[in-house]
Amino acid sequence: MIGLGDGHGHSVIPFPILYTWAIMAVLIIVGWLATRNLNLVPKGIQNFFEFLVESVEDFVVANMGESGRKVFPVLFTLFIFILLLNFTGLIPSADSPTADINTPASMAVFVFFYYNYWGFKLHGIKYVNHFTGPYWWLAPIMLPIELVSHLARPLSLTLRLFGNIRGEEIVIALMFILAPILGSLPIFFLFLLMKTMQAFIFFMLSMMYLKEAFEEAH
Repeated sequence: MIGLGDGHGHSVIPFPILYTWAIMAVLIIVGWLATRNLNLVPKGIQNFFEFLVESVEDFVVANMGESGRKVFPVLFTLFIFILLLNFTGLIPSADSPTADINTPASMAVFVFFYYNYWGFKLHGIKYVNHFTGPYWWLAPIMLPIELVSHLARPLSLTLRLFGNIRGEEIVIALMFILAPILGSLPIFFLFLLMKTMQAFIFFMLSMMYLKEAFEEAH
């Protein structure tokens, strides 16, 4: 793993972590700039972010109902965070932290525990009915199937995001070597769209898992 060295050829902080910290700092600074002088009539950066937040919140509520407002801040943060991490790979000589499997894996594990936390918080022990099927006599069959299905979700989220971003990083590097300008510019804009889509897919799947956890099991 390449990272910030200590002067003796040893890696101290891997670059994916450095880039992740940099994106976190950018988000904190932009959030501070957007909220430091709030006005009843928004303008400038406040107007842009209010429009962005309200649009995504309306989308979450349209899919999850009013209960979606409870988890919207986490979902929105995930989307923006992953989006900027993905875009980092478009900077010359930089790699996207999501092209390192540890980054998408950590977020996928967080999503897994987060939606199950809400399931138990809202339904208590009855949340286990999500894993046992509609009839009690199906429980011995459905329980192992559902457990495997839920445990596979973090793996699916991880590999989908990691595989797509890593593949894009390799392709754009090869295109830049073969045709630095003519080959890179078209693929650059294509990958800009694809990296946005990958962040949106992670966001959508996380929202669907939360929606299932919020619903009553029948």
